[in-house]
Amino acid sequence: MKIWTLMVRLILRNRVANLIVIGVITLLMGWQGLKVKMHYEMPSMLPDSDSTSLVYQKFKKQFGQDGSVMFVGIQDEKLFDLDHFHAWHQLTEEVRAIDGVEEVVSVARMFQLQRNDSLRKFDFLPVVASLPQTQAELDSLREAIYRLPFYEGLLFNTKNHVSMMMITLDNEVLNTKSRVGLVFEIRNTLDKFSEEQNLKLYYSGLPYIRTMTSKKIQDELKLFMFLALVIAAIILYIFFRSAKLVSFILLIVVITVIFMFGTITLLGYKISILTGILPPLLIVIGVENSIFLLNKYYNEFIIHGNKIKALSRVIRRIGAANLLTNATTAAGFAAFTVTGNKLLVDFGVVASINILASYLLSLFLIPIIFSFLPDPKARHIQHLEKGVVSRLLEKIVWVVLNKRNTVYAITILIVFAGFFGLLRLRTTGNVVDDISKKDRLYKDMLFFEKHFKGVMPFEITLDTKRNRGVLRMDNLKKIDQLQDTLLTYTHFSKPLSVVELVKFSKQAFYRGDPGFFNLPSNQERNFILPYMPNMQGSGHALINSFVDTNLQLTRISVQMANVSTRQIDSILQTLNPKIKEIFPPEDYDVGITGTSVVFLEGTNYLVKNLLTSLLLALVVIVLLMALTFSSSKMILISLIPNLIPQLLTAAMMGYAGISIKPSTILIFSIALGISVDNTIHFLARYRQQLLINNFKIKESVLAALLETGFSIMYSAVVLFFGFGIFILSSFGGTEAMGYLVSFTLLTAMLSNLFVLPSLLLTLDKRIITKSFKEPLLEIFDEEDDLELDDLEIEEIDTRGGS
Repeated sequence: MKIWTLMVRLILRNRVANLIVIGVITLLMGWQGLKVKMHYEMPSMLPDSDSTSLVYQKFKKQFGQDGSVMFVGIQDEKLFDLDHFHAWHQLTEEVRAIDGVEEVVSVARMFQLQRNDSLRKFDFLPVVASLPQTQAELDSLREAIYRLPFYEGLLFNTKNHVSMMMITLDNEVLNTKSRVGLVFEIRNTLDKFSEEQNLKLYYSGLPYIRTMTSKKIQDELKLFMFLALVIAAIILYIFFRSAKLVSFILLIVVITVIFMFGTITLLGYKISILTGILPPLLIVIGVENSIFLLNKYYNEFIIHGNKIKALSRVIRRIGAANLLTNATTAAGFAAFTVTGNKLLVDFGVVASINILASYLLSLFLIPIIFSFLPDPKARHIQHLEKGVVSRLLEKIVWVVLNKRNTVYAITILIVFAGFFGLLRLRTTGNVVDDISKKDRLYKDMLFFEKHFKGVMPFEITLDTKRNRGVLRMDNLKKIDQLQDTLLTYTHFSKPLSVVELVKFSKQAFYRGDPGFFNLPSNQERNFILPYMPNMQGSGHALINSFVDTNLQLTRISVQMANVSTRQIDSILQTLNPKIKEIFPPEDYDVGITGTSVVFLEGTNYLVKNLLTSLLLALVVIVLLMALTFSSSKMILISLIPNLIPQLLTAAMMGYAGISIKPSTILIFSIALGISVDNTIHFLARYRQQLLINNFKIKESVLAALLETGFSIMYSAVVLFFGFGIFILSSFGGTEAMGYLVSFTLLTAMLSNLFVLPSLLLTLDKRIITKSFKEPLLEIFDEEDDLELDDLEIEEIDTRGGS
């Protein structure tokens, strides 16, 4: 007995049992789904074994997390007016008192070194020892603050009255759910100050950006699920004119989404920016499956008026075609598993599993549900006999029959324009790349770039290869020379290193005179060094954050603007030779790391691997199609209407200035896996019609076009608007997915409706080979219907309306 005959019996003979099993599984998956967690860690685009990743992990182990500071900016000419300063001081203390905040530094809480001759050491003391009570005291304090060059360009900018508050967060909290509550508590405290003082505050820093991003993912997950359901419901009702039918289809896609959340928990994954888009994605894919099944059901019912026979044929024919279309869609997502990137691997695994789950749910539930419902009424099937879509299909048939040369000419012109646009494509990305330029997060980041050159960590590590080598004067001068080199780059902030601490110490030795904020001479060093704390084994957090306990390793830290990967790469290409000139590789080990550098390497790695995954997806899809359409000529022809949309999408990106980056390149695999569905359905029905029409090409092409045209158009509308909702996203990559995938699927629909039938008619019998007639995997059987009596379906009351 053939497999699809078994499927018909399994589904329609055991309707109640199937419903119970699906219900129990849904409850179990729902219970697991309630335990789903958000992804709070900084996503790594590189595998753990990558050399850049290893250097970064070593850096974090030695010096701690490089992105643990939240920055708060203020531009206030009256900051040193008594009432404003008191308010800023109070805010600093309130933030410092929040559990999870390790330290807060601002002009109201900053530190200085003070020479203590009696103990022959430097005392580490607050600049604001006591809150000034008069304006004169505050004016004097302001002069003292401005006499500390160490903080100029780091904490304040005297030229434009800009000041910053640096909030260091507990590393133990940063990668947990507690970070969300901590950051929001801090922001609520800051917002209250902003409202009371009528002063605008600017927020940035990786902890803040990551937290706000996670919150946006949660909010958009709910919004897009709701919009996808609403859009699907409206479109389905317009097509099928039945509220009951719409509610059943929505029930099926909701069950699919429940399965998805359960799968994430069972696999030990978390909700990320990628898995967060899966619910609406699965909704539109589930609706697409349902449309093909329902249109076939109504088509069959029109022919013979037997509901059970129609449902049986739906399972056998469209169920078989949907298996292939969902397999190709799943392959498009599963290809991400070869990238080596955890977020993409998780995304690919969860998506591919649940796409197949969506297929099985629709295959089982639609025939079962409709077997209990009354026979379709006239209004349910009128869209197949008359209406706008019918008239459109008639015009398409006329074009395919009479204007094929025009179709080819237009296609060739579009392809040439596509190749021209393809040449304009560029590969780039930014560390903070997916945040919309309209979002406050992005605008606040620009504030810090304007006044402090940015907030993105860029680190240089130096191994002097000898104990206490960091404090050798020749090495300190070399570090100072490197810092001067870094200052020549417009995208870098003022560097911070042990050299700045040594300069600070010299200034303190000379009683705070800012004219002595420079490196000491060898003679001065002998006087100053005894005053400095014993850094070897020192427990002082400030010192430990710049040197190791043996004083052999040190770091030079800068903040940089949110520049593109191309700019980072250009900086590294010019900076590396200068570093080697200052620190000869045979005498020193110098490493460049930090979030910015890791992102650059991660982007290059991902783009390369995503291109590989796209090619893999194409190969897998071709192999799947080869099982059913074993003719190499037919497979080649079937790829043409699906590769054209890919080319046009790449061209659209080139013309619109949308760069190739991790968040946009994955669009191609997704769109390819989905767009090929129409081709499969068309060719499957075409081969069936060849058998019916004794291999008359023209009649078979037109019959296949008229039958599948409805479903192709309906599914294209659902997919277009379903993906279109992502345009509302505040993430650039997700927004681009909305534009680009919708565009790809729209062009794929047109290509499958015009180009594919035209090619079949033009090439005629030259492509109808024996292998196409007799495929390796026979999943379609038009003639051999299952005897209805064998189904043993109990009598059901089909009276009433729907």
